[in-house]
Amino acid sequence: MSRTIRVLLADDHAVLRAGLKVLLEAESDIAVVGEAADGLECVNLASETQPDVILLDINMPNCNGLEALKDLRQRVPESHVLILTMHDDEGYLRQVLTSGGSGYVLKQSASEELLSAIRAVNQGGTYLQANHTKVLLEHALNQGQNQSLVKDDKQLLYQSLSERETQVLKLVALGYRNGEIAKSLHLSVKTVETYKTRLMQKLELRSRATLVRFALDLGILQEDLE
Repeated sequence: MSRTIRVLLADDHAVLRAGLKVLLEAESDIAVVGEAADGLECVNLASETQPDVILLDINMPNCNGLEALKDLRQRVPESHVLILTMHDDEGYLRQVLTSGGSGYVLKQSASEELLSAIRAVNQGGTYLQANHTKVLLEHALNQGQNQSLVKDDKQLLYQSLSERETQVLKLVALGYRNGEIAKSLHLSVKTVETYKTRLMQKLELRSRATLVRFALDLGILQEDLE
């Protein structure tokens, strides 16, 4: 039986926090362990509760979310910080990634996406929406992650993929949705989903973020960023 994911909510809007709490506590594997109305309160409460995941807004009084994120990385390094914001802004996203944030989700996104994001970052992954994938790739390249040595086992896993699975891998890593991939490769969406599931199993990956990093390590995406 999996351990409950302990979540801290940090947003200056009480009504939104109440709605999030109802949404999260309806899930059997998630529990809200605290609520904060500003950045300072969030940092102090996180130090006390040691949550698994912190849902953090950007615009808050008494230390905004980006400032709080830097303090949280020092005070609670084991906690995963997921930014929940109304700002679809690449500048903010880059700051979040640089400061050690684990994900970036828009408030207007579906509730199912938020739940998926919480579970993904709790497992140590990075969660971004599809249209933000290129920023993740650029950030990884700027940090020199593409210079890491490609291990023999990764090469062997990659070589086990069929030509079609390799095509799907690249398109998924670049942020294309299933429908877009299906149109590009002249396949049905169901067939794309089958290829996607199969290649994730072969590569022993659990999320799009880990798939992106796998592709970066192999150097198969760099040409698309130049």
